[in-house]
Amino acid sequence: IKGIAWSAGGTYLATCSRDKSVWVWEELPGEEDNFETVAVLQEHEGDVKCVVWHPEEELLASASYDDTVRLYREDLDDWTCVGILEGHEATVWCVDFEGSDGAGLGSERDEELSEQQRSWLKDRKEAGPRLVSCSDDMTTRVWRRVPKQGQDFKPGKDKMPNIIRSDNVQENWIEEARLPKRHDRAIYTVQWSKRTGRLVSTGSDGKIVVYEERWKTDHSTSTNGTANAANGGNNVEVDGPNEDSVPKFTEWFVVDELEGAHDVYEVNHVCWSRRWDNKKRSIDEEIIISTGDDGEVKAWSLD
Repeated sequence: IKGIAWSAGGTYLATCSRDKSVWVWEELPGEEDNFETVAVLQEHEGDVKCVVWHPEEELLASASYDDTVRLYREDLDDWTCVGILEGHEATVWCVDFEGSDGAGLGSERDEELSEQQRSWLKDRKEAGPRLVSCSDDMTTRVWRRVPKQGQDFKPGKDKMPNIIRSDNVQENWIEEARLPKRHDRAIYTVQWSKRTGRLVSTGSDGKIVVYEERWKTDHSTSTNGTANAANGGNNVEVDGPNEDSVPKFTEWFVVDELEGAHDVYEVNHVCWSRRWDNKKRSIDEEIIISTGDDGEVKAWSLD
């Protein structure tokens, strides 16, 4: 078993394995520590490396050796694959969802933002939290959902299902951006901070890289299929191939980079954690926790 994750409401537990399968488990009511298998999903063509749940919905994502990310949800009484995210050219090692409130860029009610920015934030909120993936192809990609006409993704807004299964459960996700390329070997982990909206990645090259999404300072917009590089390559934007008319108002920057985080060893995992020690600078300060092949666990603070 390579990965395990609880759904946001605690109803389901998902596991993934080298046997190319994803299992979904449900705890039996009134029976502590007793679980029932509700689905065995065998959609991937290679080892499954990671599973993660949507922060608001019972939507599950998995990453695999077959270079894809797959999405699943329950349709009537069966779990089914509702989307395939393709584009990576090698193993996808990790996926993670953005936080529910999309922290980092403000709110569509923020009066300091332009009308276009507020409208863009509103559209993003309606699409729901985005997904980030990292790969052996040394890229980290952000994906967003394209809402269907009249479809509401908010929790508690479940629709009455059709008696006959149809394409209504299928979802369309497109590549929104690629993060600045800082890794020169496989990227093993990427995680989204639910507090700040920042991303952190690490991998075989021993680097830890922190990224931040910002509004474009020149107020210009680009459309999908374009790329932008500036400041010595600190910010790069590469959008998905579809929806050419959708303007972009943001770009990703590298805000911190650490080489040799675990000396000469690979770094296998990083995650965000709230800081609790007496040296914290604010009540909401976050630190990064990393683990490496040197057998050590390290904590890092951002200057």
